[in-house]
Amino acid sequence: MEKASFLEIRPIAGALGAEIFGLDLSQPLSDADFAQVQQALHDHQVIFFRDQALTPEQHKAFSQRFGGLLEVPFIRALDGHPEILPVMRGKEQKTKRNFGGLWHTDMSYTAEPPLGSALYARVIPPYGGDTMWASMYAAYDGLSDKLKEVLQSLRAIHSPARSYGANGAVVNNGDPAHKMDVRTDERASAEISHPVVRVHPATGRKALYVNRTYTVRFEGMTEEESAPLLDYLFEQAARPEYTCRFRWQAGSLALWDNRCTQHLAMNDYDDFDRELHRTTIAGDAPIAA
Repeated sequence: MEKASFLEIRPIAGALGAEIFGLDLSQPLSDADFAQVQQALHDHQVIFFRDQALTPEQHKAFSQRFGGLLEVPFIRALDGHPEILPVMRGKEQKTKRNFGGLWHTDMSYTAEPPLGSALYARVIPPYGGDTMWASMYAAYDGLSDKLKEVLQSLRAIHSPARSYGANGAVVNNGDPAHKMDVRTDERASAEISHPVVRVHPATGRKALYVNRTYTVRFEGMTEEESAPLLDYLFEQAARPEYTCRFRWQAGSLALWDNRCTQHLAMNDYDDFDRELHRTTIAGDAPIAA
C-alpha cells in the first residue's frame, strides 16, 4: 500500500476551517492522501490549500475525486469547461451587486444539492474579497433542546426565484457591464422541500439546513407565518463564533462541505478585479433527522 504524505493541518477558527500543507493538487492524489483530505474535510467542514498552480483540467480532476461534477444553472460557464463556474466581478462594473453576497448553501433549491464545492483563486484584490463560512453543526448544537425537537418535524421550501427569477438579485441577462452572465429562465420558479435538520451521511451529525438566500418558507405555512422563526434561524446560522474567514491569495483553493456549512462572499473591493473558478460536486437528497 502506498504510504500517505505527511500533511500539516492548521485550524483557522474554533468552529470550522483548516489550512492543509504538504500537497500539490496539480498531481493525482494517491488513495492514501485522498483519504487524509476527505477526513480533514469531515473534521473541519472547509479546508484550504495555498500556492497551487492548477489548470482547469487539474482543478476538475481534483474535484472529481469526491464525486461527479455538476453544471450550474442560470450562469454562463467557463468557455470549454461546462463544469467550471467563473465567479467574477470587475472594477469597471457599475452595479456593485456581489454574487454570493448573502449567506447561502450552494444550490439548496435542487432535489439533490451538491456535496460540496472547490473554489480556486485566479485574480485576487490586494485587500478585500474574503469569504466567510459558518458551521451548521454548531448552529444546530447551539439551539435549545425544545427548539431542536420542533425543528426535527419541519420541512422548508427552497427556491432560486429571489436570486434568479425575472427580477432576481444577481440576474443581468447578458449586460456587458457585468463580467458574469447570469440569466433567468423557467427553472427559476421551481420549489423543492428539504428537512430543516439534516443528518450528514458520512459523519452522522445533525446540521441546520435553511439559508437566507434560497429558503422561502416552511412547508405547509405561508411566508408571513414562517418569517419570524426563519429569521431567527438565519441569525443563529451566522453567529460570529460559528464562523471562519479566509483571506484569498492567487493560487489558493477552498474545498467545503455544502451539507454542513453556509458561506458568504464579502463585498468590499470596488476598485479591483476578482476572479475565482468553482467546481460543484454532486450530492444526494438531504436525510431528515
